[in-house]
Amino acid sequence: MAGYIFNLDNIESLKLYIDKGVYATKLNPLKNNYWSRQHEGTLADYLTMKSDDSVYFFIDRKIYGIGKLINIHSDCKFSNYPQACFAENFNYVEKKNELLWDEGELSIDQRWLCTFQPSPCFFINGIDMDDVLASNPSAFKMLRTFWRLSFIKFDDEENQAFKDAILRFNQDALHNPKENENIFKSDYRSKHNEIYRKLNKNKNYIINISPILINCADGGYLEHEMALEAGLLHQISYNDEETKDIFGRWDYLSHQVVASPFKPIDYMDKMDAFGYRYIKEFKPTRSKYLVAEIKKDEATINDIEQLLKYVDWVKDEYCYGDYEMINAFLIAYHFNNELINYKKDSVSRKYIINRRPAKSYEWNNLQFVKYSFDGKKKIKFQLI
Repeated sequence: MAGYIFNLDNIESLKLYIDKGVYATKLNPLKNNYWSRQHEGTLADYLTMKSDDSVYFFIDRKIYGIGKLINIHSDCKFSNYPQACFAENFNYVEKKNELLWDEGELSIDQRWLCTFQPSPCFFINGIDMDDVLASNPSAFKMLRTFWRLSFIKFDDEENQAFKDAILRFNQDALHNPKENENIFKSDYRSKHNEIYRKLNKNKNYIINISPILINCADGGYLEHEMALEAGLLHQISYNDEETKDIFGRWDYLSHQVVASPFKPIDYMDKMDAFGYRYIKEFKPTRSKYLVAEIKKDEATINDIEQLLKYVDWVKDEYCYGDYEMINAFLIAYHFNNELINYKKDSVSRKYIINRRPAKSYEWNNLQFVKYSFDGKKKIKFQLI
């Protein structure tokens, strides 16, 4: 399972979220009724959340865990109020009775939330970030980029490394968790039941990405690449059949995933979309990887080169030399004939796998995908 680490600024917030089994990101108000990259990126992070994904909290260098996301009414993430996905700053007093989660006036800007429970429990003694990193250095990739973000997502390997470090650090508390003073108390069922009742009365708490896309649309063209990322992740995650016909089925999906050696955060390359698929019935063994570069405008040769750079990174970092495991996609609004011909003539990788006997292969599994917003609710994708 994937994992999420949420950034908090005080212990009281930590206690509150653990007690209620709810986390909601505090966002800035919209400017001029227009979604920013911060809002669209945060929504994209919520859209790929799945039940049983792990939950951790980060405060002042220390990491607290462990919990897991849990479904209420078949999902673990929701809009905090029915119109939360509309590009408008709402009045707290007018929306107060509709809120699933209420921390006061700022809750009107907590547009989305997720629900979780302890798994097995949240330990009061947090573990220092350096101790976590030192516990399994090669496993931590996304944690090293956790800077000026509300939260990050990481894959099952990094998630297991988190669990290992936190459980080893808190072994004594595991022997008798109900009586141990090193464990946060949680009454999450009460809050979850309250949310369940509200969802029963009103189905409009389901996250609706259409208003975000409409807000930045000019006909079929989308002015924000982050909104395009969110739309792609949403349609794959929610098993839109037309989208799956193009991109396939993926067990893990994320965006803005590190694709370069560690260096100052602002200079690190990040893949727009990244995912992997397990061998059916043999989880967690991975069989394929998704790598995507997303451009809201016309694609260029530089975009191809950037995507191939990511492909080479994934080949070394995840596939141990086997390009065959990688499905790459360049998504853009337009592809000119020169670029299409360039792909036919120049986009390939020769590689060797196996030892005795060694075998030579050629990889050219890079697909061009044209996007167009239908103006109502979804993005249409077409292979070029």
